[in-house]
Amino acid sequence: MSVGYEHVHLPALQARNVKLGYTPDVLTDAVADVAIMLALMAGRNALQGLNIVQSGQWPSVGWAPFGFCGPQLGPGPTSEPFTAGFLGFGRISQATVHRLVPFGITHVIYSDSGRGPRNEVLEKEIVERYRVFGKLEEVRRVDIDELATQSDVIFLLAPGGESTYHIINRAFLHKMKKTAILVNPGRGTLVDSDALAEALNNDWLYAAALDVIEGEPNITKDHPLLKCPRATILPHVGSASTQARAAMADLAARNLIAGVKGEALITPLD
Repeated sequence: MSVGYEHVHLPALQARNVKLGYTPDVLTDAVADVAIMLALMAGRNALQGLNIVQSGQWPSVGWAPFGFCGPQLGPGPTSEPFTAGFLGFGRISQATVHRLVPFGITHVIYSDSGRGPRNEVLEKEIVERYRVFGKLEEVRRVDIDELATQSDVIFLLAPGGESTYHIINRAFLHKMKKTAILVNPGRGTLVDSDALAEALNNDWLYAAALDVIEGEPNITKDHPLLKCPRATILPHVGSASTQARAAMADLAARNLIAGVKGEALITPLD
């Protein structure tokens, strides 16, 4: 019961003429919500703050003018431009843009497979949609290097698989802004965890927040990212709203019933 399918050996299904149904669309909003939550947690040092309170250290920490401070999501009280970057620009990425507009983002850049032509019509439609109540000036496709160097926050929402395996590697991370935040609500295999730990430990970027991680759920306390104070990791809860999971279950059940009856699946993977 998922929208991802890289855990399924598709050639084996095809060889046996087995249909595969999946659950797109119904979890889009839930995952986009978590993407924003992760970005806020990382930038505003939520994990460190929670740890201090829960460990009883708050009385001894005191207050300081820049205590617990981190980069704001959006330009905040400044007039500086703010660029949100996306690896992959499908349904969930666009739903995340919708949630980012009230934060005052000015630019959206994205890198996708590049197999098709750039969809300039879609880019213009998004800008026009939010022009009335937002500050969004531009949406455009860029190459992977520009995504790394120009983004203030990067959301990883591309499919998994061989073509994107460890696409976020040492070279990519070294090009990021030191104030940038990396958010992965997509697929754990997109990120080289060892490279990310090195990047965080050497301040190549400000922080990272992950809902997915390669090797999950077998992530023990000695994992290198769990030793990084500015790595926030959740146990793959992107679709874990009651409404989304119920809709996923309903769609999976209807796909199964259609398959058993020899009918067309509701949402087949073509």
